[in-house]
Amino acid sequence: MTISLTILKSVKVFRTLPPSTRRNFFFLFLTGLCFWVSLTVLLPTLPLYIESLGANQQQVGLVMGSFAIGLLLLRGILGQWADRRSRKLVIQIGAIAVALAPFGYLTIPSLPILVVIRALHGISVAGMTTGYSTLVVELSPKEKRGELLGAMMLVLPMGMTLGPVLGGYIVEFAGYSVLFIVSGILGIFATIFASQIREVARSPSDLTRKKPLVALNSLARSLLKTFILTRSSELLQGRELRTPALTMLSVGIIFGTVTTFLPAFIRDSGANLNPGLFYLASALADFTVRGNVGRASDRFGRGIFVTGSLLAYLLAMIILINANTVPEFIIAGMAEGIGRSSLLTAMVALVADRSSASQQGQAFALCIGGFDLGLALGGPFFGSFAAFLNYRGIFSGAAIVALMAIGLFLTQSSKNISHSFRFATGRSKDIYALENHV
Repeated sequence: MTISLTILKSVKVFRTLPPSTRRNFFFLFLTGLCFWVSLTVLLPTLPLYIESLGANQQQVGLVMGSFAIGLLLLRGILGQWADRRSRKLVIQIGAIAVALAPFGYLTIPSLPILVVIRALHGISVAGMTTGYSTLVVELSPKEKRGELLGAMMLVLPMGMTLGPVLGGYIVEFAGYSVLFIVSGILGIFATIFASQIREVARSPSDLTRKKPLVALNSLARSLLKTFILTRSSELLQGRELRTPALTMLSVGIIFGTVTTFLPAFIRDSGANLNPGLFYLASALADFTVRGNVGRASDRFGRGIFVTGSLLAYLLAMIILINANTVPEFIIAGMAEGIGRSSLLTAMVALVADRSSASQQGQAFALCIGGFDLGLALGGPFFGSFAAFLNYRGIFSGAAIVALMAIGLFLTQSSKNISHSFRFATGRSKDIYALENHV
């Protein structure tokens, strides 16, 4: 019902836009949809492919986790390019990366090279998420910006709904070669659709043109800041953003662990289940709650929804620890989808509440960077214990991470433990919200 209402409202809004703007949104939406399906067809299948090449679980975790290297290194740089050069260019970089990487997996089945290809694949998400959202904002009339953002962001849950199931069935009936070709072709379509977008011309004052040497120095400084976090060090001094960043780090570790080890776990459990159906259940649950959490958090506060999302992740891990049947895996997927959607929605609002307009970009980058870092660490960290832990032990470790995140947020989300607990359980206002400052 929620999905149908969202789509109907979106259609009505798009009809009010000028033809040129509708055309841009049409090609932008097709770009995003092809991109996310291309990426997510590999979600339940790539770990099994890496394993089929003779990799152990530690090596599977290393290859899968290297995806976040491209994210961490290039997200900030591509953000600058989106502002100073072209949003369309950044989207095209993301689309080209998602098109090329699958052919790399197919043609160079060497584990060290796969680490490099997987890291380059991560650049695709850095480019698409940065360029896509900023271009949607730029194209949207101010009075309809929120509604259009919500509609255009449906490409992610739609991709999560279609991609993993499609990937699982392609491998089952046609094999990995066809899987990578389909993923690459979808990326090529994304690149073609992106080329049809007509970017709005910006005034020279909006673009910062630099000499090549200056631009090179800026790139080097950006890479350095990525590693030592000098740009974010001041923001980490207080609990206002430190606790959200550490919470996102924890969830990134859990999500990285799930994406790395779940497909092999389902296979070895004996459950007759396409791993993509886990992600389908997750995406449908995401669809169901996404539109409601934002409005409810405005009324009841952000804290209770962050806590609830972490509890959903803990529940998902507990179910996975004991899962043996198809319904148990499906329920775990639904819990994970509710946790992910609730966390992202409530955390974005929380960070916006706690940061000024001049710091919001850095604040969002800090918290999203925490998730990216967790994504990079989850697979390799738990993979290093694979010789001593079975899959249920690995998910037990992920459950401990979720439990620690809950404890962190319940005790460190506000000025002291008692106030943190009240805020995290919806019984007190956020004293760090700028509108509550005296």
